[in-house]
Amino acid sequence: MKAFVGDHLIVESIRTGRAGRIGIVVALYHTDGSPPYLVRWLDEERETLCYYPGPDARVEHSWERLPESP
Repeated sequence: MKAFVGDHLIVESIRTGRAGRIGIVVALYHTDGSPPYLVRWLDEERETLCYYPGPDARVEHSWERLPESP
């Protein structure tokens, strides 16, 4: 998995009835974009300093997202 600053990290929930999580990659520890990442979670307004994504996670690159409507 490779990510860049500004990408969304989406973690799907493996438990029934529990929502997944979305975070924004705010810093990288490696210049090649490999984990770990500094991630700001949108649902908790907190950051995880060294996040290693598991198999339930995927990256949505910032250039893949559609611009929001004004």
